[in-house]
Amino acid sequence: MGWFKRPTAPATRLSVLYADGRAAAGGAALLSPRRVLTCAHVVNDALGRDLYETGTPETAELTVALHGSGHDGPGPQRRAARISVWVPPRPAASTAVWRGDLAVLELTEPAPPGPRPVVWRDMAEGQALRAWHGGGAAIAFADTTVKFQEDAVGYLDGELSGAAIGPGFSGGPLWSRSDESVVGLVVAHVLPEGGRPLGAQDTVRRSWAVPWRTVQEELRRAGAAEVLADCAVHGPAGRDDPALGALAAELWRLLGDPVRRAQHARALATALGYEPPAGDSAPSVEELAAVLVAEERALATLSESLAAAAAPGTGRDSLDRLLIAGQLAGARLLSVDEHRALVAELATVVAADATLLPRAAREALRYTPLPAPLDAPRLSPDGIGLVVTELEAYRDGGPLPDGTAPVPALLKLVEYAAACASPGGGRALTEWSDRVAGRLGVHRAALSQRRGDAAAWAAHRPSPVVRLVAELSGAPADEEGRFRCEVWEVRGDGTAARLVPADRPRSPAEIGRLIREAAERAADGGGPPVEQIDVVVGRDGLELDVDEWDAGSPFEFLAGVPLGVTYRVAMRCPEVSARAPRREAELRRRWESGHTGPLVVDERTASPERVYALLASTHRDTAQVVVHGPRGDRERLVQLCLAVGVPVVLWDRRAEGHEHAHRLDAVAPAGPLHQLPERVRHFRAERYGAPDPGGARPSLVWEDTELPLPGGLELLDPAEGADIR
Repeated sequence: MGWFKRPTAPATRLSVLYADGRAAAGGAALLSPRRVLTCAHVVNDALGRDLYETGTPETAELTVALHGSGHDGPGPQRRAARISVWVPPRPAASTAVWRGDLAVLELTEPAPPGPRPVVWRDMAEGQALRAWHGGGAAIAFADTTVKFQEDAVGYLDGELSGAAIGPGFSGGPLWSRSDESVVGLVVAHVLPEGGRPLGAQDTVRRSWAVPWRTVQEELRRAGAAEVLADCAVHGPAGRDDPALGALAAELWRLLGDPVRRAQHARALATALGYEPPAGDSAPSVEELAAVLVAEERALATLSESLAAAAAPGTGRDSLDRLLIAGQLAGARLLSVDEHRALVAELATVVAADATLLPRAAREALRYTPLPAPLDAPRLSPDGIGLVVTELEAYRDGGPLPDGTAPVPALLKLVEYAAACASPGGGRALTEWSDRVAGRLGVHRAALSQRRGDAAAWAAHRPSPVVRLVAELSGAPADEEGRFRCEVWEVRGDGTAARLVPADRPRSPAEIGRLIREAAERAADGGGPPVEQIDVVVGRDGLELDVDEWDAGSPFEFLAGVPLGVTYRVAMRCPEVSARAPRREAELRRRWESGHTGPLVVDERTASPERVYALLASTHRDTAQVVVHGPRGDRERLVQLCLAVGVPVVLWDRRAEGHEHAHRLDAVAPAGPLHQLPERVRHFRAERYGAPDPGGARPSLVWEDTELPLPGGLELLDPAEGADIR
């Protein structure tokens, strides 16, 4: 692009240093003020590990040095860094190359003022590139060219002049020499086998790299979407791109006058960080259209100045057509300034109440797929960028006056957040929403309706959350010990809301923390503390020690607390109902029978036939069974009790035989039935932290028919007039 040029500024060169800090193991790319991308084998080398070690380095701290970044201090600036995403090297079809080999490092404090995060562009054959040695010296650069791409790898050849890519270049960015964007990372160079001298038939100055497209695929596979959301990207703008023609046609209508085009183009260039030429020249319409395709926030940014300059009632139709054309071309909803302002305002909201945005999203965007960070009870500050980026793609499908522009899902979420935020924060968010809606052509009546819905929701006091339901399902065999977990909150009026989807396998500790955070979120919302956790398992999960799973701790004084110490944890097993059709009716009947004393299964009654006979005769109205005995017999008897409709079953999962029956005496199984879950919790709490935590490990099934499981709950209907997207 000739008119839109990036200002000439020194590239930010990064070093990943060895432990002694004297030399660099390799280079890195600055993604954002707090994130750095390099190769995993560079991290391994810096830590003194084998280059191709696959295990994530535990609690490792590295040092990153920044060179040539325009900062004011003398010499390189150093920052401590920790690993936040680990993609280990893994074998590929060729022995000369490998896959993966990426590491994202989180800086413990932001980079100094001045460094420019890299702007990514797709790699293409023929590109002229420049790489720097990890040491960071300005003189230590090597020029190379992309010769071939295949199997997610880019192959580079350098000319026989100047320096060559070699040891110490790994992990460094490959800078385009035409526009100072970055197309990938250097991974390795090719040397003759055995270190012998080069011959006439040897490969000379060949290296290989991981292209930007492959970086994206690897980070998405690693679950690091929030990292990608922080990356600045140039979109492809080929001459045959069909979006160019549609955009150019509308630009001719709006900016056919070169003087007016120059005025708006200069404002756009300044916002995007370009350096327009001196004088009063204007870019061609075709070049301006190419920038709108290549820069994802360019169209929204241009429309800001166009909307501000348009007289009331004029130019709106052309601007609307331009926005529609840009939407089809993949343009982002928000301008550069709008995006920056919203992220800053939401950061303030999250700092004050990390539960507000997830709560608002569940109400405001009931029929919109939520970004992953909003599925958690609390939103981390690091997730704000991803939330904004993903929600920019969704529009509101509700009724609109006069065929005007739809209300974006993002604006609806902002309105709901503003309704519950502090007065100052709420006012800033509604003012932001007004500005964006005006630019987009959203009718005031449509926005006012969403604002009224948000105010009504904020004023409503819902029934309190009385329990959480966590449904566990088995993960694939290669994820042994991990489960998919869906978490619901259940209110006193029987309504439920899903807090966490079963999107991926999680470790027991991750699940424990999710449940604790969800319980704390319910209390933060002004309701009473949540004390009951129902864990839904299959028949093969009844022996899980869920009550012992580490739930972490909200205090810095404790490393972690088992779930069963803080909450009344009981299991439920609806799978049995599919095999026992009358079970649900029997559950209700036994609960209503008056809660006679428990049936205790000991060595005299420890056969399935005997237990069934007792439950069908003298204990026909019994609501509780205590099962003793060895594990194999005990598992069969527990499932039998559940199948015939016994709502409460208690056993010691650690017992090896009937001789251990006395270990449950401390729980007082024959005491008042309604107090049993709390007695079990007290028993678990007394054992926690004890010098000799031996004795029983009580497991409890508690099938509560008054609050059915989420699959049978009466979910809240959408409010009248609510839209379905």
